[in-house]
Order: sequence, then C-alpha cells, then structure tokens
Amino acid sequence: MVKSYEYEVFTAVIEEQIRCGILKSKDRLPSVRAIKEKYQLSMSSVQSGFEYLMIKGLIESSPRSGYFVADKSDEAIPEMKTKLPVVVRDEVFMKNMMLTSKRVSESSSFNTAVPGDLLIPQKLILRTMQEVIREKGASLLRYYPPNGLEELRIQIAKRMRGFDCKLNPDEIIITDGALQALTIALSAVTKAGDTVAVDSPCVFSVLEVIANLGLKVIEIPVHYRSGFDIEYFQNIAAESNIRALIVTPSFHNPTGITMTDEVKKKIVEVAEFQQLYVIENDIYSDLYFEEKRPSCIKSFDQKGWVMIYSSFSKTLAPGIRLGWLHAGSSYSKAERTKFVLGRSVSPIYQELILKLLKGNSYERHLRQFRKNLSQQAAQLLDVLRKSFPEGSYFHRPQGGYSIWAQMPENMDMKKFYQYCEDNRILFTPGDTFSFTDKYDHHFRVVFAERITSESILLLEKTGGKVNDFLL
Repeated sequence: MVKSYEYEVFTAVIEEQIRCGILKSKDRLPSVRAIKEKYQLSMSSVQSGFEYLMIKGLIESSPRSGYFVADKSDEAIPEMKTKLPVVVRDEVFMKNMMLTSKRVSESSSFNTAVPGDLLIPQKLILRTMQEVIREKGASLLRYYPPNGLEELRIQIAKRMRGFDCKLNPDEIIITDGALQALTIALSAVTKAGDTVAVDSPCVFSVLEVIANLGLKVIEIPVHYRSGFDIEYFQNIAAESNIRALIVTPSFHNPTGITMTDEVKKKIVEVAEFQQLYVIENDIYSDLYFEEKRPSCIKSFDQKGWVMIYSSFSKTLAPGIRLGWLHAGSSYSKAERTKFVLGRSVSPIYQELILKLLKGNSYERHLRQFRKNLSQQAAQLLDVLRKSFPEGSYFHRPQGGYSIWAQMPENMDMKKFYQYCEDNRILFTPGDTFSFTDKYDHHFRVVFAERITSESILLLEKTGGKVNDFLL
C-alpha cells in the first residue's frame, strides 16, 4: 500500500491547479506560512510538500521570493532528429541477456523493466488466486479454449472500449504474454525474408522475435517531442516493401517517450495507403502519470490495418504470463499460429485476470501503482540531473518504467560501463537497442525497483565519477 503524507492535502490541490491551467508558468504560490495556517500543518510538513513539488519539476524556488510555478520553456529538451542509415539485416546480433535481466540488488539494479518487489501487489494476487482455486477446483487442470476464455476476452474488450479503443472480443486471442502475442501477430502477416520496420531505439526482446522469424529490419527513429519520425517512416514506406511496423506509442521502452495523436493518425494514413500492418504494443499504456491514459493507434484505425497487443506482466507481476492480441482481419491465421505455440494459456492465470477485471481491485491497484512509479521517477530523475555533469541529458517520462540517458559525446563509455560493472551498478547500454551505433552514448535507467538512500548514494557517486571519463 502506498504511504500517504500530510502535505498531500495541499500538494494535490496545487498539482491539479497547474494541470488545469489555473496556475500558470511563473505564477507565485502561497507562502509557507499561508499554507501552514490554511491547512493546519507544521512548518516541516509544508516545506516537505514544496520539496516534493520541486522534485516533480512542477515548481521552483527563488531565494527570498518564495515558490513559483516552474517555467517549462526553460527545460532544454534536445530534438531527437537522428538521421539513421537504412539498415536491413537478416539476423539480429546476439546480445548478452544479462544486460536486460540480471539483478544484483534492489539498490543497484536499474536495468530490468519489470515491477520490483515494492510494486508487485502480492497480497492481492495470492488472495485472488486462492479464491479462484476454491471456486474452480479441478477444472483448472483441464485445457481451456485455445483462443482463451470468452468472458475474459469480453472483459478486455469492455475495458479497452472505455479508452475509446473498440475491439471485437471474438477477434481477441489470449496468449502466454506479450512476446507470444507479437510472435503470433508477425507470423500472421509476414513470412521469412520479409521486411518490417521498428521504432528505434527498440527493446531487445522485440529484436529477438524478429530474428527468430527470419525477418529483415528497418529502424525508424523516435523523437523526444512528437514520439516518432513520421516523415522518415513515410519516405521509407514509399521506397521499401515494408510488410509491418512494430511500434510502442505510449511510454516507449527504452526512452519513455509518448507519441502525439497527430503522429498516430498519420501512421494509420501511411499504413492504409501503403497497405502495411501496424502492430501496436500497448503494454505500458496503463502506467500513465498524468490525468488520463494515452490514446491507442488502434482508436484511429477504420480499415483494419492495426493489430494491438498487451499483457499484465508490467502492471501486476512478471511471473503472470498472460497477454492478449487483437488480430482483426488476420484472426484466422493468428488463431492457428497460437494453437501451434501452445494448446491453452494457463487456466489459473486466465481466471485470476478475469476475477480482477470484473471487480474494482485491479483499477484500485493501478492507481496506487502509478502514484508509486511517478514518485520514484521524479526522485530518480532529480538525482540523475543533479549528479551528472553538464552536457548530460535525462528525458522526463510521462509514464512507464524508463528514463533515457544521453551522455556527452566526449565521454569514454567503455570506462563508464567498466566503472558501473566494478561497482555492481546495472544500467542497460544504448547499443543493446539498435543494430546501429547511434545510441552508444545512451543508456536506459529503470525506476521499477525500490529507490533507497543507498540507491541515491550510488547514483550520486556514479555521476560524480563521470568527469573522470571525459576525453
């Protein structure tokens, strides 16, 4: 359960006023004494509240003048206008899996994009599992329908409809996680030797699925502001015989970037014109830090060129291997592929998710989950920006798990990673996420583990050492 603080009675009000535009950039906030008297708080609680808002990047202080709404125009966000060469490869190079899955300790592992022990709702999951076992008994030991429980598919479609994403439950397939969903989607619309496009940088596991299917790849750069280089994609799609685009529009892994609705609509237009499939990864969309869930590309699809998939491993626990794929017009082939990969998804996981979706416990968990992630992201971002030298950049995510780091060009990254390895600090190097060398001065920082005083000390120490690695 997320711990609440006394100062939240006024910080929540200020956050809402900033979000709604009542408080605007550079507006002066009430004084510490005024807040103290209005909300009957101690001076220390009020001060802690203002420090919390500063860590979130919402306000800033001026000596002897008080606190003001932060001027977002001062936050220098470099344009991610990377010009990538067209790289078409028959095989994805093999990377050490330890870069994305090894876990040293809670305080020094910033590389694994799954919820840590702090965030996993263990009591909720285990209690619900026990209820399922009591209610379903021996039926959990039998095969379930190959495409998944009908009631579960209906619940998933109902939930997505609440986000303005209309899905036919009869076109949904329950899968053993998101990677199996992606494998099924690609198998349904491609054959070995075909070319697919991916957003770049691209998560290692997606590259491995593509390699195993014998597909060629063209990388499309993401942008810090718009989320995706739509012009580059449009030109490549016109010049190359691209069969599908695999893309993560919301809280992209590893960058944490979210696409604008304008770009999402344009992707659908290109897909329709070029008659290529869009395979949308919706796995992080529930982990938003602002007031509402981002829109799906699928919401703008009128002609059936967009397939969408997700899972519950990022919002509940990595060990719960249950995902889903809306295959649309490719359902028939996707269903056959799913049967070949496995007759049935774990009955107990299907019943568990069904029970959670039918009640309100899953949404209640997500609210606490997002709040915890948001606080950890703000805290980690503040430490990184203060500790690393000028010329470093850490992108502020709006949700998800990842902070994307960009180091100065004159930094010796080999020495940096060697220092991290010697001190048992785990980041994921940027070159893990691409066939090119365009991200060799980047790395991913994951904030899904508990942030402790030891974590902060390790990051501060690491940032302080970076000057030793500048050429």
